[in-house]
Amino acid sequence: MTAKHARSTSSRITEPKIDRRPTHPGEFFRDIVAADLKLSVSEAARQLGVSRQTLHAIMSGRPAVTAEMALRFGRFCGNGPGLWMRMQQVFDLWEAQTKLEGSLAKIPVHSLAAE
Repeated sequence: MTAKHARSTSSRITEPKIDRRPTHPGEFFRDIVAADLKLSVSEAARQLGVSRQTLHAIMSGRPAVTAEMALRFGRFCGNGPGLWMRMQQVFDLWEAQTKLEGSLAKIPVHSLAAE
């Protein structure tokens, strides 16, 4: 790569920093979906086709919502898997950005020019 194709810059990351922790999609499912439907964890798990332990862990915000679980939530709610995957992505990026905040500032930003 030549200097013509890459240049270093000290510009900041263009993604805005979200000040508050985004809601984990499992917590959203617990607080909004299951609560509105007045479903117990056991009944929601049965309808989703997963174990109670699996759903309980997801609803506590510990493990990530996988593509498989996003498909299940999306079918259950009638809104498709994309929303659930995007919610997880926003959550994961916020967690990583918070964890790496000091380290990321030390990494130079390079822009590649299109030919």
